[in-house]
Amino acid sequence: MFAVLKTGGKQYKVQSGDLLRVEKLAAAAGEKVQFNDILMLGGDNTVLGAPLVAGAAVQAEVIDQIKGEKTIKFVKRRRKHSSKRTRGHRQQLTLLRVTEILAEGGDASGVKAAIGAGSVSGAAVEAAAPAPKKAAAKVEKAEGADDLKKLSGVGPALEKKLLAAGITSFAQIAAWTEADIAKFDEELSFKGRIEREGWVDQAKELSK
Repeated sequence: MFAVLKTGGKQYKVQSGDLLRVEKLAAAAGEKVQFNDILMLGGDNTVLGAPLVAGAAVQAEVIDQIKGEKTIKFVKRRRKHSSKRTRGHRQQLTLLRVTEILAEGGDASGVKAAIGAGSVSGAAVEAAAPAPKKAAAKVEKAEGADDLKKLSGVGPALEKKLLAAGITSFAQIAAWTEADIAKFDEELSFKGRIEREGWVDQAKELSK
């Protein structure tokens, strides 16, 4: 018997005993997890889901948390700044061994569901609950601070974010490393704006 399961936005055809690499799951090595999104069961009798096969499940044992092959991202800006940047990335994955395929009864097996590490947890939902309203802290521009709005794509709102994070000068931005860029991208939700707009190169020019 084989099954087609869905996890991490991808589909996998598996049989009992198969080794499988999937998008990182919130589970430790040695734990048993169960995939409940089964699209198809095959073998003597083929069952197609609509869209899922009711009661079907695939159980697996977590072997290890690993990283995928390194991929290279190359960015070149020809017209505006004539800069180049090469960055590597290794996707976080979970290595599993498929132990059992259940045609029915998966909803009552009691095995922990396979949940992606990026899924929203109950604690995160609780933390995101509306808190009592507080007076918004006013971010004052320090005397002598640079006009960060001179950077491409920076308006009053982004300038306030940078000031709140302690960034007050072009010299600070000009000294950012790749790690700093990734940190501020994530912490301040810039969504790649720093690299896209070339802030570091602009800051080097403006700080001269």
